[in-house]
Amino acid sequence: MGVKTYFQELKAKVTSSRLFKALVTESGNVIPKVSPSIKSIELVHGDGYVPGCIIQTNFPEGAHFKYVKHRVDEIDHEKHTIKYTLVEGDVLGDKLEKICYDLKIEDSEDGGCVVKVTSEYHTKGDFELSDEDLKEGKEHGLGMYKACEEYLIANPHVCA
Repeated sequence: MGVKTYFQELKAKVTSSRLFKALVTESGNVIPKVSPSIKSIELVHGDGYVPGCIIQTNFPEGAHFKYVKHRVDEIDHEKHTIKYTLVEGDVLGDKLEKICYDLKIEDSEDGGCVVKVTSEYHTKGDFELSDEDLKEGKEHGLGMYKACEEYLIANPHVCA
């Protein structure tokens, strides 16, 4: 098994608490509204966004994938951090064992925030991911963060 780590950072023009709610604790309400590539997000195991809970993301008919399941490993609602693992779904295919994420959203001095995401791709056997393999996932993630930011700016009452 190999591990390929990828880090990305971006600035947003909303507070860390609002973006954390949009991306994590209220994702089931926000993300399907801002991303046509997501049909729904639902808590399928556990009582709230706590370690051990399982969140399922469902994709629309005709999409490349049907669903993915993430397990929350650690979460700090006050510091706006979460560590979670993609543990099930056809996106893993026969080449990936799991994908671990570490998301930190920190306030910045300009009233916005900085999003920091570290992703660890755990491959099966001796398969090695190329940077090209990661490109689509990286672009989708960046697009999701930006779409949430734009939605929150346009709707100041959401996740307030």
